[in-house]
Amino acid sequence: MFINSSGYFIPQNRISNDYFLEVNGLTSDWIYQRTGILTRSKATDDETIDVMCSKAVENALTGLPYAITDVDLIVFASYTPSDTVGTTAHVIQREFELHKAKAFYISSACSSAINAIEVIQSFFLTNKANKALLLSADRNATYVNESDPQAGHLWGDAATAFFFSKERFSENEAELIDVETQGLGHIGFGPAGVYLNPKDTGIMMPQGRDVFLHACTQIAQRAMEITERNGIDIKNISWFIGHQANMRILTQVAKALEISEEKSLTNITELGNTGSVSAMLVYAQNIEKFKKDDMVCISVFGGGYSAGACLIRC
Repeated sequence: MFINSSGYFIPQNRISNDYFLEVNGLTSDWIYQRTGILTRSKATDDETIDVMCSKAVENALTGLPYAITDVDLIVFASYTPSDTVGTTAHVIQREFELHKAKAFYISSACSSAINAIEVIQSFFLTNKANKALLLSADRNATYVNESDPQAGHLWGDAATAFFFSKERFSENEAELIDVETQGLGHIGFGPAGVYLNPKDTGIMMPQGRDVFLHACTQIAQRAMEITERNGIDIKNISWFIGHQANMRILTQVAKALEISEEKSLTNITELGNTGSVSAMLVYAQNIEKFKKDDMVCISVFGGGYSAGACLIRC
Protein backbone atom coordinates (compact mmCIF):
# COMPACT_ATOMS: atom_id res chain seq x y z
CA MET A 1 0.00 0.00 0.00
CA PHE A 2 1.48 3.32 -1.09
CA ILE A 3 1.05 7.00 -0.31
CA ASN A 4 0.51 8.72 -3.64
CA SER A 5 0.10 12.27 -2.40
CA SER A 6 -0.73 14.25 0.73
CA GLY A 7 -1.95 17.72 1.57
CA TYR A 8 -3.04 19.69 4.58
CA PHE A 9 -4.82 22.81 5.75
CA ILE A 10 -4.02 24.74 8.92
CA PRO A 11 -6.02 27.85 9.86
CA GLN A 12 -3.84 30.97 9.94
CA ASN A 13 -5.39 32.20 13.19
CA ARG A 14 -3.27 31.57 16.33
CA ILE A 15 -4.44 31.87 19.92
CA SER A 16 -1.61 32.61 22.37
CA ASN A 17 -1.37 31.35 25.94
CA ASP A 18 -1.97 34.88 27.23
CA TYR A 19 -5.57 34.64 26.04
CA PHE A 20 -6.39 32.09 28.74
CA LEU A 21 -5.40 34.16 31.75
CA GLU A 22 -8.75 35.93 31.73
CA VAL A 23 -10.68 32.93 30.41
CA ASN A 24 -9.65 30.24 32.89
CA GLY A 25 -6.98 31.84 35.09
CA LEU A 26 -3.97 29.97 33.66
CA THR A 27 -0.75 31.86 32.99
CA SER A 28 1.28 31.43 29.82
CA ASP A 29 4.23 29.97 31.74
CA TRP A 30 1.98 27.46 33.54
CA ILE A 31 0.51 26.24 30.26
CA TYR A 32 3.86 26.03 28.48
CA GLN A 33 5.65 24.20 31.29
CA ARG A 34 2.95 21.53 31.47
CA THR A 35 2.08 21.14 27.78
CA GLY A 36 4.81 22.67 25.62
CA ILE A 37 2.14 24.77 23.88
CA LEU A 38 2.69 28.46 23.13
CA THR A 39 -0.05 29.00 20.55
CA ARG A 40 -2.79 26.92 18.97
CA SER A 41 -4.45 27.07 15.54
CA LYS A 42 -8.10 28.12 15.57
CA ALA A 43 -10.51 27.97 12.67
CA THR A 44 -12.64 30.97 11.79
CA ASP A 45 -16.41 30.64 11.48
CA ASP A 46 -15.99 30.19 7.71
CA GLU A 47 -13.38 27.45 8.14
CA THR A 48 -15.75 24.57 8.81
CA ILE A 49 -14.42 21.03 8.98
CA ASP A 50 -15.80 20.45 5.46
CA VAL A 51 -13.97 23.54 4.17
CA MET A 52 -10.72 22.53 5.89
CA CYS A 53 -10.88 19.05 4.36
CA SER A 54 -11.68 20.46 0.92
CA LYS A 55 -8.64 22.73 1.08
CA ALA A 56 -6.47 19.82 2.22
CA VAL A 57 -7.64 17.78 -0.79
CA GLU A 58 -6.87 20.69 -3.13
CA ASN A 59 -3.40 20.94 -1.57
CA ALA A 60 -2.81 17.24 -2.25
CA LEU A 61 -4.03 17.26 -5.85
CA THR A 62 -0.86 18.80 -7.27
CA GLY A 63 1.08 15.62 -6.57
CA LEU A 64 -1.61 13.06 -7.39
CA PRO A 65 -0.47 10.72 -10.22
CA TYR A 66 -4.00 9.79 -11.36
CA ALA A 67 -7.39 11.45 -11.74
CA ILE A 68 -9.07 12.05 -8.40
CA THR A 69 -12.24 10.54 -9.89
CA ASP A 70 -10.46 7.15 -9.85
CA VAL A 71 -10.76 7.08 -6.05
CA ASP A 72 -13.07 4.25 -4.98
CA LEU A 73 -12.93 4.65 -1.19
CA ILE A 74 -13.24 7.74 1.05
CA VAL A 75 -12.73 7.45 4.80
CA PHE A 76 -13.27 10.48 7.04
CA ALA A 77 -11.53 10.15 10.43
CA SER A 78 -12.45 12.59 13.19
CA TYR A 79 -14.03 12.96 16.62
CA THR A 80 -15.41 16.47 15.93
CA PRO A 81 -17.76 16.03 12.95
CA SER A 82 -20.14 18.81 11.99
CA ASP A 83 -22.69 16.26 10.78
CA THR A 84 -22.98 12.53 11.41
CA VAL A 85 -25.59 11.96 8.69
CA GLY A 86 -24.27 13.76 5.62
CA THR A 87 -20.63 13.36 6.68
CA THR A 88 -17.56 15.19 5.44
CA ALA A 89 -16.74 12.07 3.39
CA HIS A 90 -19.98 12.58 1.48
CA VAL A 91 -19.43 16.33 1.13
CA ILE A 92 -16.01 15.70 -0.45
CA GLN A 93 -17.43 12.94 -2.63
CA ARG A 94 -19.99 15.36 -4.00
CA GLU A 95 -17.61 18.31 -4.40
CA PHE A 96 -14.93 16.37 -6.28
CA GLU A 97 -17.34 14.06 -8.16
CA LEU A 98 -15.99 10.81 -6.73
CA HIS A 99 -19.03 8.94 -8.00
CA LYS A 100 -17.76 5.38 -7.66
CA ALA A 101 -16.36 5.69 -4.15
CA LYS A 102 -17.59 4.11 -0.95
CA ALA A 103 -17.79 6.90 1.64
CA PHE A 104 -18.07 6.76 5.41
CA TYR A 105 -16.94 8.22 8.73
CA ILE A 106 -15.05 6.51 11.57
CA SER A 107 -14.04 7.72 15.01
CA SER A 108 -11.83 6.38 17.75
CA ALA A 109 -10.67 9.59 19.41
CA CYS A 110 -7.09 10.58 18.62
CA SER A 111 -6.21 7.24 17.02
CA SER A 112 -8.90 7.74 14.36
CA ALA A 113 -6.51 8.45 11.46
CA ILE A 114 -4.45 5.33 12.17
CA ASN A 115 -7.67 3.32 12.49
CA ALA A 116 -8.67 4.67 9.08
CA ILE A 117 -5.35 3.57 7.55
CA GLU A 118 -5.95 0.07 8.90
CA VAL A 119 -9.45 0.08 7.39
CA ILE A 120 -8.06 1.18 4.02
CA GLN A 121 -5.46 -1.58 4.16
CA SER A 122 -8.23 -4.12 4.80
CA PHE A 123 -10.23 -2.87 1.79
CA PHE A 124 -7.13 -3.21 -0.38
CA LEU A 125 -6.29 -6.72 0.89
CA THR A 126 -9.83 -7.93 0.16
CA ASN A 127 -9.87 -6.28 -3.29
CA LYS A 128 -12.83 -4.10 -2.38
CA ALA A 129 -10.91 -0.92 -3.30
CA ASN A 130 -7.76 0.12 -5.14
CA LYS A 131 -7.41 3.86 -4.54
CA ALA A 132 -8.44 5.58 -1.32
CA LEU A 133 -8.70 9.07 0.11
CA LEU A 134 -8.15 9.47 3.84
CA LEU A 135 -9.57 12.69 5.24
CA SER A 136 -8.35 13.33 8.76
CA ALA A 137 -9.49 16.47 10.54
CA ASP A 138 -10.55 17.88 13.86
CA ARG A 139 -12.16 21.24 14.43
CA ASN A 140 -11.85 21.35 18.20
CA ALA A 141 -13.07 24.96 18.16
CA THR A 142 -16.57 23.59 17.55
CA TYR A 143 -16.68 21.83 20.90
CA VAL A 144 -13.96 23.25 23.16
CA ASN A 145 -14.90 24.65 26.54
CA GLU A 146 -12.19 27.29 26.89
CA SER A 147 -13.13 28.07 30.51
CA ASP A 148 -12.23 24.52 31.55
CA PRO A 149 -8.85 24.85 33.35
CA GLN A 150 -8.04 21.18 32.81
CA ALA A 151 -8.24 21.02 29.02
CA GLY A 152 -9.73 24.21 27.55
CA HIS A 153 -6.31 25.55 26.57
CA LEU A 154 -5.07 22.48 24.67
CA TRP A 155 -6.90 22.33 21.38
CA GLY A 156 -6.05 23.33 17.80
CA ASP A 157 -7.72 22.83 14.41
CA ALA A 158 -6.38 21.31 11.16
CA ALA A 159 -7.05 18.85 8.33
CA THR A 160 -5.06 16.48 6.13
CA ALA A 161 -5.81 14.54 2.94
CA PHE A 162 -3.83 11.40 2.06
CA PHE A 163 -4.26 9.44 -1.16
CA PHE A 164 -3.38 5.75 -0.96
CA SER A 165 -3.23 3.09 -3.66
CA LYS A 166 -2.88 -0.66 -3.66
CA GLU A 167 -0.22 -0.54 -6.39
CA ARG A 168 2.78 1.76 -6.69
CA PHE A 169 2.70 4.54 -9.29
CA SER A 170 6.28 5.82 -8.91
CA GLU A 171 9.52 4.97 -7.13
CA ASN A 172 9.20 8.15 -5.09
CA GLU A 173 6.06 7.01 -3.28
CA ALA A 174 6.30 6.04 0.39
CA GLU A 175 5.14 2.53 1.31
CA LEU A 176 3.05 1.59 4.30
CA ILE A 177 4.92 -1.37 5.79
CA ASP A 178 2.59 -2.16 8.68
CA VAL A 179 -0.31 -0.72 10.69
CA GLU A 180 -2.17 -1.89 13.78
CA THR A 181 -4.66 -0.39 16.20
CA GLN A 182 -6.10 -1.45 19.55
CA GLY A 183 -9.15 -0.49 21.58
CA LEU A 184 -8.23 0.11 25.22
CA GLY A 185 -11.54 1.00 26.82
CA HIS A 186 -10.83 -1.50 29.59
CA ILE A 187 -7.73 0.21 31.02
CA GLY A 188 -7.56 3.06 33.52
CA PHE A 189 -10.59 5.36 33.41
CA GLY A 190 -11.28 4.36 29.80
CA PRO A 191 -14.21 6.32 28.32
CA ALA A 192 -14.34 8.54 31.43
CA GLY A 193 -10.79 9.82 30.87
CA VAL A 194 -11.69 12.14 27.98
CA TYR A 195 -15.17 12.68 26.59
CA LEU A 196 -17.15 15.00 24.37
CA ASN A 197 -20.76 15.92 25.15
CA PRO A 198 -21.86 18.13 22.22
CA LYS A 199 -25.04 19.37 23.90
CA ASP A 200 -23.60 20.08 27.33
CA THR A 201 -19.96 20.36 28.39
CA GLY A 202 -18.04 20.03 25.12
CA ILE A 203 -14.61 18.38 25.22
CA MET A 204 -13.62 17.49 28.78
CA MET A 205 -10.58 15.74 30.26
CA PRO A 206 -11.42 15.12 33.92
CA GLN A 207 -8.77 12.42 34.33
CA GLY A 208 -5.75 14.20 32.87
CA ARG A 209 -3.18 12.34 34.96
CA ASP A 210 -4.61 8.97 33.93
CA VAL A 211 -4.54 10.05 30.28
CA PHE A 212 -0.95 11.25 30.62
CA LEU A 213 0.32 8.02 32.21
CA HIS A 214 -1.40 5.70 29.73
CA ALA A 215 -0.39 7.87 26.76
CA CYS A 216 3.28 7.68 27.74
CA THR A 217 3.07 3.91 28.15
CA GLN A 218 0.93 3.07 25.13
CA ILE A 219 2.63 5.32 22.56
CA ALA A 220 6.00 3.79 23.45
CA GLN A 221 4.64 0.24 23.64
CA ARG A 222 2.89 0.39 20.27
CA ALA A 223 6.02 1.78 18.62
CA MET A 224 8.13 -1.00 20.12
CA GLU A 225 5.69 -3.72 19.08
CA ILE A 226 5.32 -2.65 15.46
CA THR A 227 9.06 -2.19 14.92
CA GLU A 228 9.96 -5.50 16.58
CA ARG A 229 7.34 -7.33 14.51
CA ASN A 230 9.04 -6.00 11.38
CA GLY A 231 12.58 -6.83 12.51
CA ILE A 232 13.57 -3.21 13.12
CA ASP A 233 15.47 -1.83 16.11
CA ILE A 234 13.44 1.18 17.25
CA LYS A 235 16.68 3.09 17.84
CA ASN A 236 17.49 2.76 14.14
CA ILE A 237 14.33 4.37 12.76
CA SER A 238 14.87 7.59 10.85
CA TRP A 239 11.97 9.58 12.32
CA PHE A 240 9.40 9.19 15.08
CA ILE A 241 6.03 10.96 15.19
CA GLY A 242 3.87 10.66 18.28
CA HIS A 243 0.38 12.00 18.93
CA GLN A 244 0.78 15.73 19.56
CA ALA A 245 -1.07 15.86 22.88
CA ASN A 246 1.59 17.15 25.24
CA MET A 247 5.31 17.88 24.83
CA ARG A 248 6.09 16.18 28.13
CA ILE A 249 4.48 12.98 26.82
CA LEU A 250 6.56 13.17 23.64
CA THR A 251 9.75 13.77 25.65
CA GLN A 252 9.01 10.81 27.94
CA VAL A 253 8.25 8.54 24.99
CA ALA A 254 11.48 9.50 23.21
CA LYS A 255 13.39 8.77 26.39
CA ALA A 256 11.68 5.39 26.87
CA LEU A 257 12.43 4.42 23.27
CA GLU A 258 15.98 5.81 23.45
CA ILE A 259 15.28 8.01 20.44
CA SER A 260 17.10 11.32 20.13
CA GLU A 261 14.92 14.41 20.30
CA GLU A 262 16.18 15.32 16.80
CA LYS A 263 14.37 12.26 15.42
CA SER A 264 11.08 13.13 17.14
CA LEU A 265 9.07 15.47 14.91
CA THR A 266 6.53 17.81 16.52
CA ASN A 267 4.23 20.76 15.84
CA ILE A 268 2.43 21.08 19.18
CA THR A 269 4.26 24.21 20.34
CA GLU A 270 2.68 26.26 17.54
CA LEU A 271 -0.55 24.38 16.76
CA GLY A 272 -1.59 22.82 20.07
CA ASN A 273 -3.31 19.44 20.24
CA THR A 274 -4.99 19.11 16.83
CA GLY A 275 -6.54 15.79 17.80
CA SER A 276 -6.70 12.76 15.53
CA VAL A 277 -5.10 14.64 12.65
CA SER A 278 -2.02 15.67 14.63
CA ALA A 279 0.45 12.88 13.82
CA MET A 280 -0.52 12.67 10.13
CA LEU A 281 -0.25 16.45 9.95
CA VAL A 282 3.32 16.30 11.26
CA TYR A 283 4.10 13.71 8.58
CA ALA A 284 2.59 15.84 5.81
CA GLN A 285 4.40 18.97 7.02
CA ASN A 286 7.80 17.22 6.99
CA ILE A 287 7.71 15.27 3.73
CA GLU A 288 10.55 17.36 2.29
CA LYS A 289 12.82 16.14 5.12
CA PHE A 290 12.29 12.48 4.35
CA LYS A 291 14.92 10.77 2.20
CA LYS A 292 14.67 7.62 0.13
CA ASP A 293 14.31 4.54 2.39
CA ASP A 294 13.89 6.59 5.59
CA MET A 295 11.75 4.66 8.07
CA VAL A 296 9.06 6.67 9.84
CA CYS A 297 7.26 5.28 12.88
CA ILE A 298 3.96 6.93 13.89
CA SER A 299 2.40 6.01 17.23
CA VAL A 300 -0.72 7.52 18.80
CA PHE A 301 -2.99 7.28 21.83
CA GLY A 302 -6.48 8.66 22.23
CA GLY A 303 -9.30 9.06 24.71
CA GLY A 304 -11.67 6.23 25.13
CA TYR A 305 -9.01 4.72 25.29
CA SER A 306 -7.47 3.68 21.96
CA ALA A 307 -4.04 3.36 20.37
CA GLY A 308 -2.39 2.70 17.04
CA ALA A 309 0.91 2.69 15.20
CA CYS A 310 2.18 2.41 11.65
CA LEU A 311 5.50 2.08 9.84
CA ILE A 312 6.21 3.94 6.62
CA ARG A 313 9.22 3.49 4.35
CA CYS A 314 9.89 6.64 2.32
